[in-house]
Amino acid sequence: MIPFNTPPYTGDEDQYVLEAMHGKKMSGDGMFTKRCEAWFTDALPCRKALLTPSCTHALEMSALLMNIQPGDEVIMPSYTFVSTANAFVLRGATIVFVDIRPDTMNIDEKLIEDAVTPKTKAIVPVHYAGVACEMDEIMEIARRHSLFVIEDAAQAMMCSYKNVPLGSIGQMGTYSFHDTKNYTSGGEGGLFITKDADIAERADIIREKGTNRSQFLRGMVDKYSWVDIGSSYLPGELQAAYLWGQLENSTRINEDRLKTWALYREGFRELVKEERIDLQFIPDHCQHNAHMFYIKAKDIEERQSLIKELVENEIASAFHYVPLHSSAAGKKLGRFHGEDSYTTQESNRLLRLPIWHGMSEENVSSVIDTVIKFYEG
Repeated sequence: MIPFNTPPYTGDEDQYVLEAMHGKKMSGDGMFTKRCEAWFTDALPCRKALLTPSCTHALEMSALLMNIQPGDEVIMPSYTFVSTANAFVLRGATIVFVDIRPDTMNIDEKLIEDAVTPKTKAIVPVHYAGVACEMDEIMEIARRHSLFVIEDAAQAMMCSYKNVPLGSIGQMGTYSFHDTKNYTSGGEGGLFITKDADIAERADIIREKGTNRSQFLRGMVDKYSWVDIGSSYLPGELQAAYLWGQLENSTRINEDRLKTWALYREGFRELVKEERIDLQFIPDHCQHNAHMFYIKAKDIEERQSLIKELVENEIASAFHYVPLHSSAAGKKLGRFHGEDSYTTQESNRLLRLPIWHGMSEENVSSVIDTVIKFYEG
């Protein structure tokens, strides 16, 4: 069986994990945590980068930092993972879902402003498959209405919009290092970033259970105590050590995935030309990271038949999100603004094919050949 995903592994992780295991500090915020955070602060760049146990936790921190209250509204696409919505629902917000663009599967920036009400507190663009939302327009809407922008860049490490790293454009950004992502910190993991000085200072406090412990460790106060709301959003040092082994190889991992993505693209050129399938669209001003390679079938029936064909040829594949607005919780905790012209339709067509760091050209060719035979048969 050709698996759908294999967690990224370079071989350098072992030495760092062992070093962390035998070190004096395993509870987090140690040497490897600081190395990783410094790497992100420099690479993105941003004022503050804080590792978290997951992207879900980073999103929850964002909601706390915005002081989300019951009755507030947060705008986002319905085509996203549940954590994007849950983080704000947990604070009492109502989610306002907006339709997506069919070309990038991202929130349609032209529909956002009409969804803004006096209760709107934030916009949460989700950079699907590492392809940027149209951030210039989104930031301008936010400026006109004094709204926060929190980028869900879970899939978007090493991606950019007009040469600006994703996650660093809005007031806050979040990343995921789950083992389905391009880079992992050993199964789970996340990152919170901000360029805002005030947010950065409070983020330290919220991540440390609402205490000013980080100020104490920097010698800014003579003791630390409970000063704000917060929770335990600090990952263990083993997670950071594993991630450091990947960050040192980030360029190599990225280039390898892009090579595989390009092989797929070339392999399906004739099917696209014949209008049998559609492929992922990458705007010229967006740099992606080959987080996924997906095709779009004619409809859900054709997609399910293709999945069956791939399984019979020992190839794993996967569709993606069931739109949140169609779920039981989504109907109760949010609303869809405007028409669902593309969210459901396009989600029913989309099929993700296997892609991972180190995938062989032989595996890629097998997948391509199976899909071509399905359409030519």
